[in-house]
Amino acid sequence: MQQLESVINAVDDFVWGPVMLVLLVGTGVFLTFRLKFITWRNLGYALKSVLSKEARTTSKGKGDVSPFAALMTALAATIGTGNIVGVATAMAAGGPGALVWMWISALFGLTTKYAECMLATKYRETNAKGEMAGGPMYTMKHAFKNKNAGAFLGFLFALFAVLASFGIGNMTQANSISSTVQEAFSVPTAVSGAVVTLLTLVIVVGGIKSISKVSTVVVPVMAVFYVIAGLVAIIFNIQNVPHGLYLIFIMAFNPQAVGGGILGAITVTVMNSMRYGVARGCFSNEAGLGSAAITAAASVTDDPARQGYISMTGTFFDTIVVCTITGLTIASSGMLGTTDAGGNVLNGAALTMAAFTELIGPIGKYLVSIGIVLFAFSTILGWEYYGEKSFEYLMKGHKYNLIYRLVFTAIIFVGATTQLTLVWSFSDIMNALMAIPNLISLILLSGVIVKETKRYQETIRAEKGK
Repeated sequence: MQQLESVINAVDDFVWGPVMLVLLVGTGVFLTFRLKFITWRNLGYALKSVLSKEARTTSKGKGDVSPFAALMTALAATIGTGNIVGVATAMAAGGPGALVWMWISALFGLTTKYAECMLATKYRETNAKGEMAGGPMYTMKHAFKNKNAGAFLGFLFALFAVLASFGIGNMTQANSISSTVQEAFSVPTAVSGAVVTLLTLVIVVGGIKSISKVSTVVVPVMAVFYVIAGLVAIIFNIQNVPHGLYLIFIMAFNPQAVGGGILGAITVTVMNSMRYGVARGCFSNEAGLGSAAITAAASVTDDPARQGYISMTGTFFDTIVVCTITGLTIASSGMLGTTDAGGNVLNGAALTMAAFTELIGPIGKYLVSIGIVLFAFSTILGWEYYGEKSFEYLMKGHKYNLIYRLVFTAIIFVGATTQLTLVWSFSDIMNALMAIPNLISLILLSGVIVKETKRYQETIRAEKGK
């Protein structure tokens, strides 16, 4: 068992190593330059589109749910424990400067997210139930001139997505919920596991429409709740925020300028800051993984590019907004680099809880705990849809979707009540393997992306001219 664990951890370190990070961010850089930074220039338009009444209607075009509901379902899966635990892990390993590298990866991730969601909407199809079916696997199936290559890459993506849905989208999230509730509120893991299992079953049986209805309520509420809690913590400690920002920016590029690179018990280098910031940033916002494209394809829209712009705001909200709240709270709390009673450097959820507690008192621990529970539960819902649609692609039809829903729900209880050692690393590996065929697809179809984007730019000009 120990040998298997070592092998899986080694594979995990390799697939999320420099090559994968360069491929993820590099694809975003390549597409951003090829599109002449048009996604950056249209970010204001995209945000305005998300907040418009039109985004909440289902009258303009074909699809299953409104553009806003599709985005919220994608954000349900994206805004997760990575925004609380992942940011803290990145900063504990790479210093406060890791947050800057998260921002940089997110800026290029905007274009990646736009591209994959636009293509998924363009190449989606309607299944036998009359529901939309789309995502990178359908993009590869329909858009590639070499149909065998498209079918093979599409199969790989769908297979890895199904496996990832049981890991990162299910067991690890359920485990985070049960362990957090047990630690904060002394509720047995079996009780919280049973509650989450039943709630999930009730919601996912209804399919995308049921999941999106819950997501449109839960996601905005949980995000606003966490952002307000973070802002309160920051405002209570406003005098330390300038120093926190100083640490964030200086230690991203020149950690030696701050105490010779030592921050408490953490030794910081630029490479470490970059590596952990980019890795956690990509992991948090999922730009390049192709997962959000599956939900985007269910949206009611009259133009693939319009949905691409709406979907790309998910990366903005996830990393630029939510991750920044966590990062700024930690950087200004003075808790980064401190140790617990056992002499271990504070990391992950413990670091975020310590930061909030330091700034707003004992209630901080409970606010973070509630945030983890809400974020993890919403991730389970979003990933169920990703996995189901990928399973549907593999099975060449929707007939077995109910079986997937039941198996997915049952595994939640296992994740909530079992010590997970290999599941985290295995999930990481599946995520990375999902990204590879998706990124290959984006690079090969960059010509289509440019053509569609240029065409839609005329529509944007017309709308602005009204």
